[in-house]
Amino acid sequence: MARILVVDDQHLIRSGIVTLLRTVEGLGPVVEASDGVEAVAAAREHHPELILMDIKMPRLSGLAAAERILALGLDPAPRIVVLTTFDDDEFVYAALRAGCSGFLLKDMPPQQLLGAVTATLSADLLVAPAHVRRLIERYVVQRPPSPPGADSTSSLTGREVEVLGFVAMGLANEDIATRLCVSESTVKTHLHRLMTKLDLHSRAQAVVFAYETGIARVGGRPDAPGA
Repeated sequence: MARILVVDDQHLIRSGIVTLLRTVEGLGPVVEASDGVEAVAAAREHHPELILMDIKMPRLSGLAAAERILALGLDPAPRIVVLTTFDDDEFVYAALRAGCSGFLLKDMPPQQLLGAVTATLSADLLVAPAHVRRLIERYVVQRPPSPPGADSTSSLTGREVEVLGFVAMGLANEDIATRLCVSESTVKTHLHRLMTKLDLHSRAQAVVFAYETGIARVGGRPDAPGA
């Protein structure tokens, strides 16, 4: 019974999405907000598992609202999916970098939207690895990677660096476990620890971080521990 928060300043779009979600058996209550300020207040009050968030809204944008919501320290942290009419890589990259779990267009078919909601509740990455790599090529490789410092990757163990590199390649936990000859639960433990150390809120945000710091390279394998 997952609680869902729908945030959009356009009443017709917001009410349409809310009505659609309320037809799905097994979903919990669906809450509405008309802008970013209301979204932050609703998240604090209702602790939603999933937030569908418009980008451009009055008073407070969706990206700014997402950052404030993730900074609330809700446990568990909500998964935030950005909704927009703009198929713009810059918005996608900004959303993932802020800690959002995915990015959807408002004009997608209703059944596709419902499938995306279900996928986000059962996973935590709603952007295909190929799309992430395309964003990386456009927004990260144009500048040198930031050198790891005392406040970033130096806090990670060698195995955590390996796991983060494989995550950036788009591998699922099961595949990472096979490559490292460990259990899937061990991979999940490493991933949870590294995301806690780095204050990362989603798997997608971890992918962006890995490329920006040079742990992963476009078209290449993750760096070896200590490299």
